[in-house]
Amino acid sequence: MACGKAAPDTSSLRNREFSVRSATRGSFNFARILAVVLLAPSLSRAEPVVVAHSEGLAHGLLTLRSLDGTILAAGDLIQTSNGRRVTTRLVFRFKDGSTRDETTVYTQRREFRLISNHVVQKGPTFKMPMESTIDALNGQVTVRYTEDGKEKLIEEHLQLPADISNGLILALLKNISPKTPKTTVSMLAITPKPRLVKLEIVPAGEEPFSTAGYEREATHYVIKVHVPGVAGAIGSLLGKTPPDSHIWMLGGEAPVCVKSESALFPGGPTWRIDPVSPVWPPSSASTSTRSSKDAQGAMVQGRPTSSARAAKKERRPDRHVPTPKQ
Repeated sequence: MACGKAAPDTSSLRNREFSVRSATRGSFNFARILAVVLLAPSLSRAEPVVVAHSEGLAHGLLTLRSLDGTILAAGDLIQTSNGRRVTTRLVFRFKDGSTRDETTVYTQRREFRLISNHVVQKGPTFKMPMESTIDALNGQVTVRYTEDGKEKLIEEHLQLPADISNGLILALLKNISPKTPKTTVSMLAITPKPRLVKLEIVPAGEEPFSTAGYEREATHYVIKVHVPGVAGAIGSLLGKTPPDSHIWMLGGEAPVCVKSESALFPGGPTWRIDPVSPVWPPSSASTSTRSSKDAQGAMVQGRPTSSARAAKKERRPDRHVPTPKQ
């Protein structure tokens, strides 16, 4: 060290260097977020889906499985209609006693319009028991949920778009042409705080399947969730983008869903929903077999059996024998 010069303050130099690095890192992260927001692909303008196939009376039997095939719940899709007003109830009853019950009311005049959506999920399957109600006509949203053992309530009045699609996805897919490259609709995600997101529905081609050995093809649709604004950009950077949903539709005069893979609630696992056929207990089959054999045994080559002829003979009335005249 040279004589006559003051020693440099190394602690101040290190502090200034740390401040410069922190500011640079913060500017870089902000630039990344800004780039994602500005360069994100623009979504098509969301519009209500036009009615091509009217909904009516229906009852579907469903099964809910994990992606490895494990059966988790039995489901019912029950639908009724009154004029142009349709009510759909989708309920799953889990093996562990949990239930998820969703009731959706909508109209189908020229376009599909949501009136209300009510969801109740409770039981050990769901980390957060929750009940949500969307009044689409008035924009009133109510969410009741339990977090850390405490019951909480959210009530918000929102300006909901005309194309909001909670509980309507299957009905909408029946009315979207597989030739349409992309369809965009809105959905209110309950996280539990209500958050408006966009769903981008894209056909991914035809995929083969069979029923009783008969070959068919279904259209595979991919549904992507887009969270608008900075929240969506941050979620994308942090790897918290909601997973895609997949739905397979059999087209034709009466389109129908043949399989879906999606999460039933935000942050939940991806599960598979399939139509299911009834399984009869062995006693029912044996009863029908016995009844058939009894019916066949009553006739032998188109003639009554000997026991049947004997019974008929016993029921024959006595003939009248005239008394001889004296």
